[in-house]
Amino acid sequence: MLLIQQIINGVMLGSVYVTMAVAFTLTIGVLNFLNFTIPTLFMLAGMGAWALTAKGVPIIGAPLIPVVIAPIIAIVTTIAASLIVERFTFRYLKMKYGDSTEHAIPLVSSLGFLLIIENLVRIAYGTDPQRFTALEADFTFDIAGLMIRVPQLASLMISIGIVFAVNRALNHSRIGRGLRAVAENPDAANLLGVEANKLVPVIFMLTGLLCGLAGILFAMNYGEVSPQMGEDIGSKAIAGMVIGGLGSIWGAVIGGLIIGVAEMLTIHLFGADTVQVVVWGLLLVMLFFRPQGLLGHNSIGKGKL
Repeated sequence: MLLIQQIINGVMLGSVYVTMAVAFTLTIGVLNFLNFTIPTLFMLAGMGAWALTAKGVPIIGAPLIPVVIAPIIAIVTTIAASLIVERFTFRYLKMKYGDSTEHAIPLVSSLGFLLIIENLVRIAYGTDPQRFTALEADFTFDIAGLMIRVPQLASLMISIGIVFAVNRALNHSRIGRGLRAVAENPDAANLLGVEANKLVPVIFMLTGLLCGLAGILFAMNYGEVSPQMGEDIGSKAIAGMVIGGLGSIWGAVIGGLIIGVAEMLTIHLFGADTVQVVVWGLLLVMLFFRPQGLLGHNSIGKGKL
């Protein structure tokens, strides 16, 4: 029974990795670059919601924001931050250097944004973990001896719902078809009238939305936020994306859940100290025997969804 409980806990934790892995997949699948700001956007949402409910509006010093409204403001802030990253990692660099930038300069500039935002939050609020007490009541149900927390279940359902919505939009909407065309062949898409420069911000908006939701759900489920909260979550989301398959949204779902379950089972069987060994060991095994991942394309890094 305890083993089943750990599997359930792993699936719930995996829902956070799923949302983050999908965010990584969108940038890999369309833009063909690893957006290093994703873990920071995740952190910004969690820390932002905590700051709004515990400290009031930063800098302005306005009164505390209600718990119901704070997550919405935090997510909007995360989307805005993601668009700022797009403005200075893609639009400006592409305008200045053209296609010669390839993917190295945007990648390094996104790493710069990661360090700047994370350190600004550390300066403002310190490095210590902060308690996020948005939910006072303990919404936990006992089903046949298995403990299931409603916030975690809601997190899983929201994550899967987001994946369905994103996948449907990519396959059945005009914007989605444009994004898929850009992912397949940017030059051919431009010849067909697809304005890639207008679609790139859409990817960053979706990335900000996904990271914002993941950060809020994590903060509400586990009740703790910190300026470094995105580092571990982000790295495991990358591992889940690679295991599931680069460029595959449903692969990101499977990979994220695998990482979540593997982590909880490892803690249960061997202790927390061995989690990193198991997670990255799974990644290495996958790279050795199936480098494209479970559902990935054979042409890794070609920017396909």
